[in-house]
Amino acid sequence: MTRIYVLVEGQTEETFVSEILAPHYRQSGRYLTPIVVTTSPGHKGGVTRYGKVKPQIDRLCKQDAAAWVTTMFDLYALPADFPGKTDPAYKQFSNGADKADYLENRLSADIGRPRFVANLIVHEFEALLFSDIAPFATWTDDDTVLKPLRDLSASTPPEEINDSPSTAPSKRILAAVPGYQKTFHGPVIASDIGLPTIRQKCPHFSSWLDKLEGLA
Repeated sequence: MTRIYVLVEGQTEETFVSEILAPHYRQSGRYLTPIVVTTSPGHKGGVTRYGKVKPQIDRLCKQDAAAWVTTMFDLYALPADFPGKTDPAYKQFSNGADKADYLENRLSADIGRPRFVANLIVHEFEALLFSDIAPFATWTDDDTVLKPLRDLSASTPPEEINDSPSTAPSKRILAAVPGYQKTFHGPVIASDIGLPTIRQKCPHFSSWLDKLEGLA
């Protein structure tokens, strides 16, 4: 039995881990437990400052020395104090996966614990949903509004969709489907898409799961 604590950014990721990843990996003896980051007393969700997140990672690593700890944070809008975020080398990368790899390595070095697996989603959770736009049709009366999403999905890999404040994956989804509610629709649509398709279309995400599958 392998225990894996997944420190996640918010409720959407918590549901994704508990309802999609955990049942899948339970079959192979890997038990995933999502934990939402705490931002302040009584408040959870969002990586607003790395200074608040690092102690939580350290605490998880210490409380169960036989378990593994990993993260599921969005690359998009990470705070300036995140390890490597202000490095000149980081700013030279234009590819999201390269940026994530760099910051993951810097995060791993900063935490410095052998049973910690750094992971960032490129660029945010909603990018995974661009693996297949078809399930969105269930949540709209007029699927012609999905044309911009279909066109983008056909031309751009999900993990390469622009991460600016106006064109990030979640913003594009909301522009097409204003009723989209991340915490509810996100995990449901991801489940409808299925892990095999998401892994095929999102190689950086898939590489994280490869790492989890190699843990013992």
